[in-house]
Amino acid sequence: MYLLATAFLARFRVIILALFLTVSVNLTFPASTWALGLESGNLAPCPASPNCVVSQNADSEHAIEPIFYHLDRDTVRKTLLKVLTVVPRTEVIVQTDNYIHAISKSRIFKFIDDVEFYLPADKSVIHIRSASRVGDSDFGVNRRRLEQIRLALSELNI
Repeated sequence: MYLLATAFLARFRVIILALFLTVSVNLTFPASTWALGLESGNLAPCPASPNCVVSQNADSEHAIEPIFYHLDRDTVRKTLLKVLTVVPRTEVIVQTDNYIHAISKSRIFKFIDDVEFYLPADKSVIHIRSASRVGDSDFGVNRRRLEQIRLALSELNI
């Protein structure tokens, strides 16, 4: 009887693990969240999931206002890079004269969010995008992060 129960538990664990891995891979790694960078002067659109916000060409669920500034673009870009150094668990990955890509990791599970900033040469605006790489909901983390960055730049009189 003991051997039968042990065998049943072992099979049950394998089935549960297989189901968990199948569901995790299918639900948490949608291909569309990996779109990054600029295409024709636009940041990538958000996927259908609610864990993304973008300031360009977004529907009402994913829309966020861009950040407007009144100083020269190079000063603003340098200030933004300094602000990003104090955003917790955030690291700048790519920076050019008009584009910044950073990643932010969640504190406990180390989930990665891609945070992007586009500074077009002909406008005094920073277009912004923040998207979770995994999962469906982010409980508003991406929107709050960008709003905190907006507030920091505002307090620095950008």
